[in-house]
Order: sequence, then structure tokens, then C-alpha cells
Amino acid sequence: MLEQGNVTELLRTYFPQLSERGLREEIAQVGKVMTFSAGEMIMDYGSYIKLIPLVIQGSIKVSREGDDGEEIFLYYLQGGDACTMTFTCCMRDKQSAIRTIAEDDTQIIAIPTRYMDEWMMKYPTWKNFVMTAYDRRMLELIDTIDQIVFKKLDERLLNYLRKKAQAVGQNTLQTTHQDIADDLNVTRESISRLLKNLEKQHKLELGRNQITLKKL
Repeated sequence: MLEQGNVTELLRTYFPQLSERGLREEIAQVGKVMTFSAGEMIMDYGSYIKLIPLVIQGSIKVSREGDDGEEIFLYYLQGGDACTMTFTCCMRDKQSAIRTIAEDDTQIIAIPTRYMDEWMMKYPTWKNFVMTAYDRRMLELIDTIDQIVFKKLDERLLNYLRKKAQAVGQNTLQTTHQDIADDLNVTRESISRLLKNLEKQHKLELGRNQITLKKL
């Protein structure tokens, strides 16, 4: 992991689109580099959002809880990303409707939410960054809906595993059948059966709390 250092240099490296000097200087003044270990919860349902995370390194899993209490995986955030749900909640002073967990060791630049509106009016590159993030996340959510509505469960499972592998940057995943079932909002038995079928098709290899994808 990176050492906590000069925020301006981190912005140049991971967020080059935030190119206005004044904006970088303000982020450097108010931003704080924070580190989270793999599996650590960053934000939970119902909490009030006080910080906007700009992801420097690592990956964050974003999940949503339904009215029935069931949870479903939405998307991953990686280096260079920001969470649009935090934008929405902080602008409306709403409680969080999502849960974010560090998928692996992760670093972010945390910005106090009170600067969100001010920078939208003041800096074109910040406004463009926010709108681009919204567009990217909307496409991710459309893909998630398409997977649920139009794809068979085995296709959803493979797509989920591939996204997870891309998020952590490796083909071998440390996870359980129950964790996958929870993310996809299906039964563990269904996941176990499909994983065994996919192993027979030589698309992956199963180990103890471990899955290795043959192809990405």
C-alpha cells in the first residue's frame, strides 16, 4: 500500500482529470488519506455520510439492502473512482442506502461533504468528474439489472466472479459460497451446484474458500 503522503501528488497520479490548480490545492488542504484493511466496513446502511471517498488504490464492494432486508451486490469501486451514492446522499443530507466494504487493502482520499456543492459551482473539472461518475455508475447499474432480468443464474455467477477478479486484480478469489449467494441474493445450494458445474466445464477450479478462474 502507499504511504500517506502528498495529496496533490496522489491527485495528479490517480485523478488527472481534476486538473484545475485551485481545486487540487483545496482538496490537498481538506482531504485526508485513509486506509482500510480487506474486509473492513467503510460505510453502513443508515449512517449519515460525512466524507466523499476518492479511491486511490484497492477496491470497494458496494451493496444495497431491499425493504425485505435482503442484500444484493451492485458494483465495485477501484482506483480513480468515486461513489456517486455518497454524492447523492450528501447533497440531500440523507442516510446511506448502501454498504461499502473494502474488498482488499484500500486507500482513499476522504473529502468533507460540505465542499460538494461549492466545488460543483466553482470548478468545471469537478462538475465534469461528478457527472462522469454518475454516468459510469448508471451503466453499471443497468448491467446489474440486465443480469438479474435477462441472464441465467450461471451467467450472472460468471459475470460476478469476473468483476470480482478484475476488482482485486487476480484470478484466484478468497471467498465462500455463502458470501457469493448473499451478494447475488440466491441460495447457497444453488451457488454450490453451479460452481461445481462450472468446474466440470473447466471454467474455474474450486478450493477451500477459494475459486480460481481459468479465463477472465
